[in-house]
Amino acid sequence: NGSAGSLDLESVVQPLALNPWDVILCISGTIISCENAIVVVVIFYTPAFRAPMFLLIGSLATADLLAGLGLILHFAFVYFIPSEAVSLLTVGLLVTSFTASVSSLLTITIDRYLSLYNALTYYSERTVTRTYIMLILTWGASICYGLLPIMGWNCLKEPSACSIVKPLTKNHLIILSVSFFMVFAVMLQLYVQICKIVCRHAHQIAVQRHFLASSHYVTTRKGIATLAVILGTFASCWLPFAVYCLLGDYSYPALYTYVTLLPATYNSMINPVIYAFRNQEIQKVLWTVCCGCFSSTMPFRSRSPSDV
Repeated sequence: NGSAGSLDLESVVQPLALNPWDVILCISGTIISCENAIVVVVIFYTPAFRAPMFLLIGSLATADLLAGLGLILHFAFVYFIPSEAVSLLTVGLLVTSFTASVSSLLTITIDRYLSLYNALTYYSERTVTRTYIMLILTWGASICYGLLPIMGWNCLKEPSACSIVKPLTKNHLIILSVSFFMVFAVMLQLYVQICKIVCRHAHQIAVQRHFLASSHYVTTRKGIATLAVILGTFASCWLPFAVYCLLGDYSYPALYTYVTLLPATYNSMINPVIYAFRNQEIQKVLWTVCCGCFSSTMPFRSRSPSDV
């Protein structure tokens, strides 16, 4: 089923020949699930991780965990328990989880920007309230997107309306793609503003402390390089699939869909490394767990999202 036609997430009544691409996606989903499960467990069971920054990282990890589980369930149901109803549930789960993942990246970017732009008022009750509002909007919109195929907006009864990912309709996938480009545009603009603030702060510190210009240059370059890696990773993973969703057709070879979708799943694999495992507080907890001396009340130095 991988040589022609769109990627088929709908049920097939007869047994299918094992598609290597589906196996790769299942393996990818397993790795994604394991990585993000660690992050979710660490944040959930550590009372010190109740700051807005960690709640947003936890939201991202939860979304990516569900995406990984969705890829595994898709493989299992397609090859072992083919059913139209179940296929709609799995595609709904994948749409919800990947939408929540991308949206969580946007909320983290907004949080980082505000932590720099409103540094003096960031640690306030208003920030906590804003974080909960962003989480509610993120998951509310994502669940709505995911429910559309289940509620009847699918191409099971009208194959000509199918997109490159069955049973999603072409119009549904276009909406998802346009939403992605809007999120990407906002993130790009915010990271440009973050770069400007970082450069300005680095220059002010250099002047106040009489640092050499080279020191100011190195600090600024490191900050910009980190932001470039974050945004570059996100773009390289998701842009190919988003563009193909707009240009592709259900009659195109499924190989094109697999080739563009696989890098998108890698974003959920890389996210824990960028946003969680690089965090010094999370590193401390992981080390203490590995050493068998975990303490949920261990003290942490409060850090701004811009430090992560």
